Amino acid sequence: MNYHFDEIFKILKKEVKNYNVPVVTLYSQNKHVFHVLISCLLSLRTRDEITAKVTRELFKNVNKPEDILRIGLPRLRKKIKSINFYKTKAKNIYNVCKILKEKYNSQVPKTEEELLGLPGVGRKTMNIVMAYGHYKDGFIPIDVHCHRIPNRLGWFKTKTPEETEIKLKEILPKKYWWDFNNIFVAFGQSVCNPVSPKCSICPIFKYCERIGVKRNR
Repeated sequence: MNYHFDEIFKILKKEVKNYNVPVVTLYSQNKHVFHVLISCLLSLRTRDEITAKVTRELFKNVNKPEDILRIGLPRLRKKIKSINFYKTKAKNIYNVCKILKEKYNSQVPKTEEELLGLPGVGRKTMNIVMAYGHYKDGFIPIDVHCHRIPNRLGWFKTKTPEETEIKLKEILPKKYWWDFNNIFVAFGQSVCNPVSPKCSICPIFKYCERIGVKRNR
């Protein structure tokens, strides 16, 4: 099967410059791994524009775990109240910061196993921290867009993000692993939307099998 990886990535790399950059990408550009971790925990199941506003305010005074612990759990809840599931996320973030301070000398751990042991950290967050926080090779963060779009393109048929991560590592050339999440999240938010994708303006329309697309714009 010809997946047209070279053509698709060449086109999308150019096109995403016109799209909004994912919040986590912005903090990875600052090379601040603690901000990458916290912004990712906040962003789960929350619109990027809300996450961006909350993190922008929060990170004015938060640069390390001790800053969160100083704020305290009740005040942290208030600061992130506009985020979905803010009570659970505040508790997880507070507990993560306690663990980082007590167990890791206030540093974000650098192994997959240690990260997955932190409260609220799943494979997506772990992969993002390893790839865009610690700049480690071999990791492909998969969110809803990164799971949906390859299936829509017809690259494979998977049911979960975990299965998609495995399949991508089997077929996607490693030179594209680093860019995959950034490109496909931005593309999924701006053009290849979940319910009604904007097929009329899609720059990679001719390479897409439109699997599961029932209506489009």
